[in-house]
Amino acid sequence: MVLAELGGSISRALQQMSNATIIDEKVLNDCLNEITRALLQSDVQFKLVRDMQTNIKKIVNLDDLAAGHNKRKIIQQAIFNELCKMLDPGKPSFTPKKSKPSVVMFVGLQGSGKTTTCTKYAYYHQKKGWKPALVCADTFRAGAFDQLKQNATKAKIPFYGSYMESDPVKIAVEGVERFKKENCDLIIVDTSGRHKQEVALFEEMRQVSEATKPDLVIFVMDSSIGQAAFDQAQAFKQSVAVGAVIVTKMDGHAKGGGALSAVAATKSPVIFIGTGEHMDEFEVFDVKPFVSRLLGMGDLSGFMDKIHEVVPMDQQPELLQKLSEGTFTVRIMYEQFQNILKMGPINQVFSMLPGFSSELMPKGGEKESQAKIKRYMTMMDSMTDEELDSTNPKLMNESRMTRIARGSGRQVREVVEMFEEYKRLAKIWSKMKGLKIPKKGDMSALSRNMNAQHMSKVLPPQMLKQIGGMGGLQNLMKQMGSNKDMMNMFGGGDK
Repeated sequence: MVLAELGGSISRALQQMSNATIIDEKVLNDCLNEITRALLQSDVQFKLVRDMQTNIKKIVNLDDLAAGHNKRKIIQQAIFNELCKMLDPGKPSFTPKKSKPSVVMFVGLQGSGKTTTCTKYAYYHQKKGWKPALVCADTFRAGAFDQLKQNATKAKIPFYGSYMESDPVKIAVEGVERFKKENCDLIIVDTSGRHKQEVALFEEMRQVSEATKPDLVIFVMDSSIGQAAFDQAQAFKQSVAVGAVIVTKMDGHAKGGGALSAVAATKSPVIFIGTGEHMDEFEVFDVKPFVSRLLGMGDLSGFMDKIHEVVPMDQQPELLQKLSEGTFTVRIMYEQFQNILKMGPINQVFSMLPGFSSELMPKGGEKESQAKIKRYMTMMDSMTDEELDSTNPKLMNESRMTRIARGSGRQVREVVEMFEEYKRLAKIWSKMKGLKIPKKGDMSALSRNMNAQHMSKVLPPQMLKQIGGMGGLQNLMKQMGSNKDMMNMFGGGDK
């Protein structure tokens, strides 16, 4: 994942500082130098990094801090705030309104994924109740209209373009007028890809902008662009009024620091990030949770949102009841595997938990884990209701395992391996037996019952080490206990 390496380096620098006995000037400088090196290696512009380091030193004056202050916390908070400032220009971008036509123009370099992003942006808003439409004003690249037409047809979004007309300004104006008459409330204009050396194409972009009078101009940027990001983004900003940035290809292994530079150059917020080629691999970008995950501080509200998405509210009490009874069947395992797959990439989910890093998952390990889960689910599809709901491991004899292997097209040894995994998970689940489910609103009871001691028995040793041992786990439990979304999940919190 883009920026995962950067996040890992910053987390390690903060961890080394936390391990120091006394926080003095040397420890602070070592930590900041490590973070500076990590940002520069990730292609963040030098001036931005230098300014950030200067600002942190101004904020964290160790001599002025009284003896009782938690210096580690103050330094961590200062780093968090400065990274947020780097990614957040402090002004929101234009937000389209339903039932009122809005024109959004997309600009960017060639090969940045602009045409695909146009469709993703339209598809996202279509799911939210907008009536979007796409206009292809890219007459420069062969096949641009075909690509947009194909994407739009797949997403069932109306589109406009021309194989005959070579004037992009004329196509853009005709498309916008047509969709306004059809009462579309989000008209998206895709323009030709260009770079700052192409004066003629920049002039053409300016003309399209003047003719269509867009409410918002979005600069689409490839996360792998590197150090050139600042200059290119600035050139676009000088030609048209860029109001927002979308960063694409965030699922790759590029350094991705250029994305931070583009925000500073355009003074415009990142509003979405593209995390894959598929239509729904498109996420709303929120600065604080993003930086929080980058620093290994987690994003508990995002984590709880993921749980709410995959485990419907009406199923949550039932799941908690089974947890407290220590009852674990193959069917429960199947349902939990389904939920894990729905939550998205495993390393992304890991990074939402404080103390975890997306680097925890070894390279290639994520795909391997997901493939294994799918294999196990295929085998479970060949089981009877009696086998799925039984808590008696002796029920599964050799003839049953052979039948399941044949029915799922797998080897018998793979079925045995699946049942070994079931036994391992059942053992972990049984350790939660006796966990009292609190009455509505009684969150203190949950904190008492689900304490760190309880959780430490359940977590694998390497995972407990990654969190920072018992101390780190206690902090995590404290955060979970005070998290509003966590309360709501268990039936507490404000209504």
